[in-house]
Amino acid sequence: MSAQNHIRRITAPQITARKGGEPIVCLTAYDAPTAALADEYCDLILVGDSLGMVVHGLPSTVGVTLDMMILHGQAVMRTAHKSLVVVDLPFGSYEDSVETAFKSASRVMMETGCQAVKIESGSYAAETIAYLVERGIPVMSHVGLRPQSMNVLGGFRARGRSKDIADEIIENAISAAKSGSFAVVVEGVSEELANRVTKAVEIPTIGIGASAQCDGQILVTPDMLGQFARVPKFVKKYGDQLEATRAAIAQYAADVKDRSFPGEANLYHFKTAST
Repeated sequence: MSAQNHIRRITAPQITARKGGEPIVCLTAYDAPTAALADEYCDLILVGDSLGMVVHGLPSTVGVTLDMMILHGQAVMRTAHKSLVVVDLPFGSYEDSVETAFKSASRVMMETGCQAVKIESGSYAAETIAYLVERGIPVMSHVGLRPQSMNVLGGFRARGRSKDIADEIIENAISAAKSGSFAVVVEGVSEELANRVTKAVEIPTIGIGASAQCDGQILVTPDMLGQFARVPKFVKKYGDQLEATRAAIAQYAADVKDRSFPGEANLYHFKTAST
């Protein structure tokens, strides 16, 4: 039996049980090396459709496909053995019907081995969430700023500034919880609204740009590590990988140009097979 089989993976019910308790630590991951590092510290790893922007250079998450999510989900699952791994269902893969949603979600779970999926939860989502949960697929919901709806919402901007929109966000969160979601991501809302949402639902709220009022927090890992010059205002940078990587590449280029790069053949040990 391999060592990884001895590790108890965190489950969706265990995340739900953390409501109002110890804060839930979450990060995104899109590759095996990052997942291995995050797995040591995180309760939940999200393979977010944000990979379209931070990995593939797309202008939004709208162009992300199911195949892309599965590919990155497989990479994360190869090295994440403790955290609950959740994979986003991308735009267009679940909104059409509950049957379409189940087909997409079941394919993601079967082909990646992940433990749950996440969907952006508007007023249409209650039936879909209940349908998936009833058929054995744990669902994490997403309210507030919903990146897949950015063309309708008018871009990436805070939500819930008006009473009507704030009430709608709370209603969506309540609906998601009643439909069976084990947790709900709350993105891009004020501290006051985050507090209201958290108090309104019996499942944990996972905040991103939603203050410390939530039951847990999640960040897009490349943003948190400082891999880009511009990040959302709410992101605290815990590193400066952009400049570190730039400096390393510049030094490598300089070494190659002045022929100081250690590329001699005697650094390698070749064995010639006898015939």
